[in-house]
Amino acid sequence: MKPNTFYVISDSVGETAELLVKAAISQFTIDDSKIQRIPYVNDEQTMVEAFEQAEANEGLIAFTLVKPEFRQKMFELSDRFNVPTVDVLGPLLDKLEGHLEEKPKMEPGLVHKLDEDYYKRVEAIEFAVKYDDGRDAKGILKADLVLIGVSRTSKTPLSQFLAHKRIKVANVPIVPEVEPPEELYQVDPGKCIGLKINSDKLTHIRTERLKALGLDGSANYAKADRIQEEIDYFNRVVDKIGCRTIDVSNKAVEETANVIRHMIKK
Repeated sequence: MKPNTFYVISDSVGETAELLVKAAISQFTIDDSKIQRIPYVNDEQTMVEAFEQAEANEGLIAFTLVKPEFRQKMFELSDRFNVPTVDVLGPLLDKLEGHLEEKPKMEPGLVHKLDEDYYKRVEAIEFAVKYDDGRDAKGILKADLVLIGVSRTSKTPLSQFLAHKRIKVANVPIVPEVEPPEELYQVDPGKCIGLKINSDKLTHIRTERLKALGLDGSANYAKADRIQEEIDYFNRVVDKIGCRTIDVSNKAVEETANVIRHMIKK
């Protein structure tokens, strides 16, 4: 019986090809099979060295290379070294190109880039939940962005919206009776954004909120003098921090989020 050595060559991590080789091997009665993964292959010399190993060990090569010239080179080396070679990805790429009538991007590692993007998004969402509404001040110094504002300025929905863009956001409510956490004055002012709002607009929002909860719309929470007191205190905190502000009075959450992303990029 031939030695049970298999080589997996990839222009990325090589995990996809290795899993497929393992799945195929499982259909045979093979003992002590060995799979050697050779990742991030982007030059002919590395390919040649892989074929030299495979030839010496009577092995088989499976590969996932997206660039056509690399795939062609693999078959040339297969003939030259008389090593059985399997193109795992190429035939499917060719079929999809014809079916979709679109040229593939030919970029290695896109699957893992997508996976990384997904996990970063999940991490940011979990971060936004953990450090929502000033729940834990330690998050202020860990965040990519800190939002501050009085109640009903859309801090939480903004945090979640931005989290889906992979931005770790902590938000802190500003209330006259509660001293802001010390971390708020330690964070880089460039990472902090204050959410301003017109007093009349806030009065309307809070009144409707109270009614929706079945409460008296004339409660202190929605009174004009109380709201003005909160806004004045918010302005003093913003001045002390030295952070930028956005007027959210007439902006939807999506619109404010886009403004914030633009500010961050700048």
